[in-house]
Amino acid sequence: MAATNINRVVITGNLTRDPELSALPSGTQVCSLRVACNTRRKDNSSGEWVEQPNYFDVTVWGAQGENCATYLSKGRPVAIDGRLRWREWEAKDGSGKRQAVDIIADNVQFLGSRDGDGGGNGSRFTPQSDVPADTSDFQTAPAGAGQNNADEDIPF
Repeated sequence: MAATNINRVVITGNLTRDPELSALPSGTQVCSLRVACNTRRKDNSSGEWVEQPNYFDVTVWGAQGENCATYLSKGRPVAIDGRLRWREWEAKDGSGKRQAVDIIADNVQFLGSRDGDGGGNGSRFTPQSDVPADTSDFQTAPAGAGQNNADEDIPF
């Protein structure tokens, strides 16, 4: 049995520039997006959590690409579901080979709203961090709180 390869990526972030729409000679529309996603890391010297941005080039094909160019703009939050594509080319100045990893979008979800209210949390979408929240100051509920001990209420 052959091994199954999986090439899948899901990101949420904000557009760093307006979408760029172009067409191939065949007429197929292609839209180019640049998305910034923040990752939180603990700074070893200060002990503080700092955000480090990651930037991704995203390609969206066909009608979905046209919709992205029509309805999205710089700063708009999006969720991208797609696959990674590695490419290599020779630099124009002859200085050697260049490489990049892009995302080919299968699905683009527009987050927030067109007027920039971010869905009620300010002008930007704030994705959940991959770092767990500090819950040390939460109070625990007393044992047995909210339980009904009447066994006759159980339907089985």
